[in-house]
Amino acid sequence: MVIGEGPGQNEDETGRPFVGRAGILLDECLRENGITRKHVYICNIVRCRACSREGGRVLNRAPLPAEIDACTPWLEQTISTINPLVILCLGAPSAGKIIHPEFRITRERGQWFASRYAPHAIASWHPSYVLRQEGKAYEASRQELVGDIAAARLKVIEAKRAAKNALVDLG
Repeated sequence: MVIGEGPGQNEDETGRPFVGRAGILLDECLRENGITRKHVYICNIVRCRACSREGGRVLNRAPLPAEIDACTPWLEQTISTINPLVILCLGAPSAGKIIHPEFRITRERGQWFASRYAPHAIASWHPSYVLRQEGKAYEASRQELVGDIAAARLKVIEAKRAAKNALVDLG
């Protein structure tokens, strides 16, 4: 399961997560790991676009704690339905909800955590953050995102093997 922050303009208009520029980058990074959207469930911690108006423009912003709290029942029901072995959080707001409230993406990105929502949770850069980088910073953050997706993929494989072995041992 991949959990992002919230819908942007394109996502708000279509009702689908990660369909704009960040979604295109996410799809590329997933494909580099042999994954397509049919292999993962993708959602966000909030259902509606968090935005503000500045100079007549509507700009995306991080969701407020009250907005996250308002969407938590929906998110928890979604996670319960999917019952993921692994959650990949994209960005600090998602990791703060799923992993722990004081999560710091610059210190804890790429590390594994147990979560009340899944046995294994890891966080990576949000694709929109990667897109804001330039030159070597872009390449580095993109490769870290690809690497974190690879780690999540391997953790799913390991967790499935462990579950299968546990069933065989019980048999």
